[in-house]
Amino acid sequence: MSARVKVLIVSENRLLRDTLARIVEQEQDLTVVGAARLCREAFDEISSARPDVLLLNPPALAMPDLNDVPRIRRRSPQLKVVVFGMEESEEAFLAAVRAGVVGYVLKDAYSADVVTAVRLAAQGEAVCPPRLCLCLFAYYAKQPRGMPKLRLRTSLPLTRREQELVPMIAQGLTNKEIAAQLNLSAQTVKNHVHRILQKAGSNRLAVQEQCRVPELTL
Repeated sequence: MSARVKVLIVSENRLLRDTLARIVEQEQDLTVVGAARLCREAFDEISSARPDVLLLNPPALAMPDLNDVPRIRRRSPQLKVVVFGMEESEEAFLAAVRAGVVGYVLKDAYSADVVTAVRLAAQGEAVCPPRLCLCLFAYYAKQPRGMPKLRLRTSLPLTRREQELVPMIAQGLTNKEIAAQLNLSAQTVKNHVHRILQKAGSNRLAVQEQCRVPELTL
């Protein structure tokens, strides 16, 4: 039997974190190694608990200094950070991406959606609402130096199919529209997009250099 994914929950709301901890513990492949209130001292628990996924409630992104998440990830490179209870806001989403999160779950999501995001993050996938995913590609497409989406294609180890998707996503096509054009299922397209974001996350320095946006951290 494979080891269970270790999850650390950080939230200012005690009822929320305790409830979510019970929900996560019901999953056979997940286990909660800590649940703490929202404070900087809570991040010190990461060194001892060594979680695979940090499940973070949104007020963390309202902290004056967003360098906490990148600092944590530098100390624990394998740690995946998932934020939940988020607004469907492009500004908030891009701020979360810059901070280094790999999962962005909206406030109207079900508890099962949070659990799924944790599981997918642990498997090395990025998780976010499709519309906000499009916003991320659009952000790159608006950067200077011609066609950032083409540089993204060459700077990442994308498959031929993934390379086909990048300009279509940048054009604003939905998963269903892309699926129709490529004769694929919408779920297949969604899976390709997850893999593209995953590769972007693991090659963030190359993407920054190509796009000349040093402030953006994937």
